[in-house]
Amino acid sequence: MTSPLNPCFNPLALALAASAILLSGNASAQDNVVKVGLTEYTTHTRTNGVTGIGVPAGADATTGNATTIIVVYERMATPNIGVELVLGIPPRVRADAAGTVAFLGSDILSAKNLGPTLLFNYHFGQSGDTLRPYVGAGINYTKFIGVSSRLAPDVQMSSSTGWAAQAGIDYALNKEWSVFASVAALRVKSNVVAAGTTVLQTSIDFRPIAYTFGTAYRF
Repeated sequence: MTSPLNPCFNPLALALAASAILLSGNASAQDNVVKVGLTEYTTHTRTNGVTGIGVPAGADATTGNATTIIVVYERMATPNIGVELVLGIPPRVRADAAGTVAFLGSDILSAKNLGPTLLFNYHFGQSGDTLRPYVGAGINYTKFIGVSSRLAPDVQMSSSTGWAAQAGIDYALNKEWSVFASVAALRVKSNVVAAGTTVLQTSIDFRPIAYTFGTAYRF
């Protein structure tokens, strides 16, 4: 399936290039932070309906939530500004039939979403403060892997590139260790084509919100 994005313009590559320029500055002012957290990945799906030959009007689908573990690396360019890369174990998101085809039941579509996210953060307060709130904005790239459906042998989901934003707070236990909590909103959309006895199509706007709690180590 072709991406709806212009192949000549890759926002993720642009963001990575921008972060490389930022991080090539004064190394003596930088800190490294590694975080590990437990994330609840919640979806608030909207679709344009499920269409195809023989599919009744009003056919739809909804997606569920998932829990996963993330690993975060943040490099502080200044005491207040950091660049953060978020990776994690791809959570598996499942879809259930809805609308006029609700009788088809649950788990009609299943996929893991591999979604690295790059964020530029601003940390309030000063280094050494016990409590430091922060906000961030950046870009997310999501690739769907392990896609399957019990209704069709061949299912494809397009990748997604979109904005990401987060807010969080760090609570320092000592100079090296801290705990953190954050909430992030992402723009994740995918076009789905399932080919079997008929061809089913839909566009899914996942509108995920991720709630994370974990621990951080600074060095």
